[in-house]
Amino acid sequence: MADDQRISLPSSQGGLVRYYDEYKSKIQIKPAHVIVLAVVVIAIEVFLHATG
Repeated sequence: MADDQRISLPSSQGGLVRYYDEYKSKIQIKPAHVIVLAVVVIAIEVFLHATG
């Protein structure tokens, strides 16, 4: 009779995936380059909007 009232809990490792913490991309982009690229794109869009 005690077997009918057992509570089943989920596994403690269920759904957990471990990825490498030391992953390095082959393409390295500095934050300054991203900011410069964004400013250039905005400048081009403003120029194109003003001229036509």
